[in-house]
Amino acid sequence: MTASVKLKDANAKALRKAALVYPDTVEDFPWGHSAFKAAGKKAFLFMGEEEGGGWSCSMKLPYRNADALKMKGATPTAYGLAKSGWVSFSFRPKAKAPMEKMTDFLDESWRAVAPKKLSAAFAPPAPPKKRKPA
Repeated sequence: MTASVKLKDANAKALRKAALVYPDTVEDFPWGHSAFKAAGKKAFLFMGEEEGGGWSCSMKLPYRNADALKMKGATPTAYGLAKSGWVSFSFRPKAKAPMEKMTDFLDESWRAVAPKKLSAAFAPPAPPKKRKPA
């Protein structure tokens, strides 16, 4: 395990925080990115900083991957993962990521890989509160 990945973007930090709310979730750091694993075994979220200050993430979306792929910046995940419903999202610096939708996708991704008993015992977290414009 290497040192943690420093995320600068507020939305990326919020998604990381939301991922760590899920029970028995661990954060690992392969390939210079964060990997969040359910029950310490199966990854449900990969995150990292993009060159130039943006950020990206990938989630397993077996039920709504077609809907997710309609979003701006969404692409099928490489390395053959798209066959299993994985979708990658890329956000430019200062982009307004649709965080309510992203946390909803995060829940689907976690439940797709978490043990059934663990998933059944955990209610979905509340969506993030919308920030007031400055």
